[in-house]
Amino acid sequence: MIDVEFTTVANGDIEIEVATIGSGPLIVFVHGWPELWFSWRHQMEHVAANGYRAAAINVRGYGGSSNPTEIEAYTMREITGDVAAVIDALGNGEPAVVIGHDWGAPIAWNTARLHADKVRAVMGMSVPYLPIGPTSSLDIFRQIYADKFFYQLYFQEPGVAEAELGADDARSLRMIYFGASAAGRGTFLGEKPADSTFLEGMVDPEMPLSHLTEDELAVYAAAYERSGWHGPINRYRAQDLDAADIGHLDDDGVLTQPAAFVGGAEDAVRQFIPGLDLFDMAPNSCGDYRGTTIVDGAGHWVQQERPAETNAAIDAFLQTL
Repeated sequence: MIDVEFTTVANGDIEIEVATIGSGPLIVFVHGWPELWFSWRHQMEHVAANGYRAAAINVRGYGGSSNPTEIEAYTMREITGDVAAVIDALGNGEPAVVIGHDWGAPIAWNTARLHADKVRAVMGMSVPYLPIGPTSSLDIFRQIYADKFFYQLYFQEPGVAEAELGADDARSLRMIYFGASAAGRGTFLGEKPADSTFLEGMVDPEMPLSHLTEDELAVYAAAYERSGWHGPINRYRAQDLDAADIGHLDDDGVLTQPAAFVGGAEDAVRQFIPGLDLFDMAPNSCGDYRGTTIVDGAGHWVQQERPAETNAAIDAFLQTL
């Protein structure tokens, strides 16, 4: 288990819990769904040993961070403001490198867009940078998945997914962590009827997983027992609000900072839009793109499934700055 110090950063009335280790230029790590700061344990120790200060946040709604109930509290503008506040508090007046995975990747990308002066460079994992436009991604998914199940659409009715996933936090988490891993490929995004539940058809695996021990799973389960699922799922519900807000900005959405992307070869995100490999879109809206790394043998949890390869990709990116 990683030895970190915890601090709390305020962004107005929101408090963000941050795990830190090391000293030097700041790297802010932003986790995805359904995860925690702990998802970056392998990377934090690595960059700290190389002369950086690693700061992994618990996104609002997770762990010990503030946990508002309103959907509008989870818009991209609100959450990127949290990341900016962390950089202000911990960055010694300098911009930071921001690295995000899953939902943390769009948060990282959009922090670079909305708070450009605070972001020195940006790396996303598993979700490439796709500028938020006036058409919500949910509207796109509503068309593509009109007659079959898609988890982001299932999440839209408040309380439904919370009840299913919260009935047994540890079971739900291990099914998700297995289902989206390389070992569980096909069980997370498998086709099923539109009226299915999220966990229906997924596998409840034996522990340990290839990338997660029983003790590590317990860290996540304890956090979800504490905070519940409404905050993490509200981020999905806020996508229509993002389109109405950020989708109408008058900039072109192209990032100016050095940028890079890492993805697992077996990541289901690649097939979210049938007939299109989303990973191919990674360079399209990055004005200073420094490369894509596709990690063989990794699924969605690339930085945990293949930490050595992920750390090498981070090193290579940092060395270009």
